[in-house]
Amino acid sequence: MGDVLAGIHATWEFESDALVIRFERGNRNTPKLFSALRERRVPHEALASVTLTPGKRGTVVLHAVPRPGADPLMEAAAGQLKEACDPYRLVLPADRETLAEYYRDELRALLPADAGMAEGAEGADAGGTGEAGEAGEAVAVRPADGFLVAAPAGPLSFKTYDGRASFDGMSEVAFRWSWTGASSEKWKAGDQTFSVRELSGVEWRSPEILDGYLRLVPRDGGARPAQPDRDPASVVFGLGYGPVHESLPFAAAVLAAIRGKDRVPVAVTAGVPDAARRDPGAVAERIRHLGDLHRAGLVTDEEFSAKKAELLAEL
Repeated sequence: MGDVLAGIHATWEFESDALVIRFERGNRNTPKLFSALRERRVPHEALASVTLTPGKRGTVVLHAVPRPGADPLMEAAAGQLKEACDPYRLVLPADRETLAEYYRDELRALLPADAGMAEGAEGADAGGTGEAGEAGEAVAVRPADGFLVAAPAGPLSFKTYDGRASFDGMSEVAFRWSWTGASSEKWKAGDQTFSVRELSGVEWRSPEILDGYLRLVPRDGGARPAQPDRDPASVVFGLGYGPVHESLPFAAAVLAAIRGKDRVPVAVTAGVPDAARRDPGAVAERIRHLGDLHRAGLVTDEEFSAKKAELLAEL
C-alpha cells in the first residue's frame, strides 16, 4: 500500500508484503523498549490478525497480532510485557477511529489465509483470520514454522546484578561475574562462554517481576541448580539491573541465533574470554574475591589453591 499511519510513539507504514513499524525516539514518554527497537519489519505472513479496540483516555488501539513463534522478541517475552510496551500496538486519538478502521480492514485483507485459525478451532471471524480481541473470545492460531521477524542486531551487552552478559550477535554468549554480586558457585565455576550450538533455548524472567533473570538452556538437558543465582548459565537482575529494553532484545537475539544455529558458523571457545585473560586488574580482583570466599569458609583450601592457580595462569 505504501501509506503511513502515525500514532502515539510509533508509525506504521503499509508495504505490499509487510508492515513496517518505526518507533519514536527522543521522547521521554516513549517506552525505552520502543526506542531500543527503533524499527521492525513484519511480513504479513507473521501476523495472525489485526484488531481495533477502545484505548485509554480518548484513544483507540490498532493491534497487529503476531502468530506464535513468528517473532523472537515476543517468544522470549512469553507474555510478560506490559500492555504499553507491546510493540505491535499503535495508539491513536479516538477521532481517528474511522481512519484506523480503514487500515485495519486493508491490512486484514493482505494477511495469508493460513495465518489464522488452526484446524478445528472455533470463533474465527468471517475473514478466517483467527480474529480475537474485539469479540473477546480465545482463538487458536497456526504457529509459524520459524522466526519471520528479524531479531535485534548484535553485538549486545548489558549489566546484571551479578555480572555482565554479552553476545557477539552470531555465535557466542559470555557471562563475566562481578565480585560484588556473584554467588560463590559462580565464582568457583569462573567466567563462562557458551556456543549457541550448545544451547536449546533462553529463559527470560522480566526484571519488573520479583527475582528476574536470563537463563541459558543447554542442549544436553543435564541437571541445573534450582536457583538462577547459583547457575553459571544464568545472570540475575535486580533493582536497576537488566532493564527490559536491554535484557529482552538480548534474549531475543540469542534465541534467534539458537534457532538458526544450523546456518550459523560457530567457533567453539571454552573458558574465559580473551579480554578477561589480558586484564591483570580483573584477574587480581577475582583473586581478592576468591580470598574473601576462602576466609568466609565458602571455599575449601584445595578449591582456593586450584582456582588461584587457574586465575594466575590467565595472565
